[in-house]
Formats: sequence, C-alpha cells, structure tokens
Amino acid sequence: MPTSDLTGTTALVTGAAGGFGRAVTSALVAAGAQVVTVVRDQGAAAGLTEEFGASVTPAVADAADPVAAGRLLDRYRPRTVVLNAGVVPLGRALQLHTWESFSRPWEVDVKQAFSWAREALLLPLEPGSTVVSVSSGAAIGGSPLSGGYAGAKATVRFVSAYAAGEAERAALGIRFVAVLPTLSPGTAVGAGGAAAYAARQGVPVADFVAGMGPTLTPEHVGKAVLDIASDTSFDQLAYLLKPNGPAAL
Repeated sequence: MPTSDLTGTTALVTGAAGGFGRAVTSALVAAGAQVVTVVRDQGAAAGLTEEFGASVTPAVADAADPVAAGRLLDRYRPRTVVLNAGVVPLGRALQLHTWESFSRPWEVDVKQAFSWAREALLLPLEPGSTVVSVSSGAAIGGSPLSGGYAGAKATVRFVSAYAAGEAERAALGIRFVAVLPTLSPGTAVGAGGAAAYAARQGVPVADFVAGMGPTLTPEHVGKAVLDIASDTSFDQLAYLLKPNGPAAL
C-alpha cells in the first residue's frame, strides 16, 4: 500500500488535551512524529508535556481563532493536521435551547474547520500534507438532543470536501479528509450524549451504552487517523469511524 513514514515529520493536533485528541497525539508520537498540541490552557499543556515529553510542543491557543490558525501553520508547517477541537453540546431538546446554546458548535467546530482549511490552502501546506477534520456520525443521522451539533458537524464535512476540491483545482497536493466517529462514551461529547439519551429513554447510562453493542474508543480513533494520515490509499473525502475501522462514505 502507498504508505508514508511519519518519522521525523511535524504533526499538529487541535483539542489535544483529552478524548480523541489525546489518543491521536499518542498514535502520532508512537509513529515518530513531533506533535504540536493546540490546547486552551497552560494546565493542559503541562499535562501533555508530562505524558509525552519532548515529543510534543504545546501551543496554548483558541483553535477557533483564525489568527492562531494562520500563525501556527506558518510557524510549524506541519505534514499532518488533525482538527479535533470542539465544544461539548448541551444535551437538551430543541425547545429547551436558546439560540446561543444551539449555535455554539457552529461558532467553534465549524469556524475551526473553515479557518484552518483556509489557511492551509493560502499558505499553502507542502505537497503530500494531510488535513483531517473530525466531524461526527451525528452528521449522518442527526442528534435531536444536542442542538445544532449534528448540523455543524455536517458542515465540517462539507468544508473539508470543499477544501479538497480547491486543493485539487490548484494542484496543491494536499489531502483533506473528514472522519465521522460514531458515539464514543469515552469522550466528553460521547458521555454527555449517552447520558442525555439514557435519561430520555428512562434507563441507566450503563444499560444504554451496553445496548449500543461494541463502542468506539479514543484509541480506535487514534489508530484510524494515523492510518489515514500515513496511507494515501485512503483517498475518499470522508470516512465513518467504527470500532472495526474506517469505512468510506
């Protein structure tokens, strides 16, 4: 298969403090990459340095800030970019949301995807670079207890596809791929979703999770993102991530 050795290359992961982001960071470090971890506070940065040592370079910034996107891409010129940062949606039915709580995923998740994709195209990143945007399986089936989350994540997928089209049109040699993880109780977003839907069904959270069957873990996502970043045979615009690996959409 057309694989690419990531040893000695630079990767950048937003939302690296926990959940999928930390697992992706771990997988990239294990593959030999130097990882720039974008986190919101010094405490998270210190935790990553303690865990991964000199293999990570923490950058304290708001991943939804377009200035941060341009500055960090220009400074580090990463070979691999993983856009994982996002908000934990408020687990309420539609009528219990305000517009501010409903639209929050658009202001963070979508703004991040747009800002970093734009900067990657404008710089541009080096040919052979890969930008992975973390969407959600909710982008396919919806998520009625998470406000605008599902629609925002669907738009993240669109933004990634639009960027891929622009990269191809300009012959930049940059891959843009969206990944859509299914519900993962091992993350803050997944745990909140499981709790909200268990409460609606009137069952314990543990029973709701057990009824899902095999569940996606952050480690599954870390491996899948590493596989996509290092293997150009993953040539589709989007992949659904399940415990048994990526499935093209």
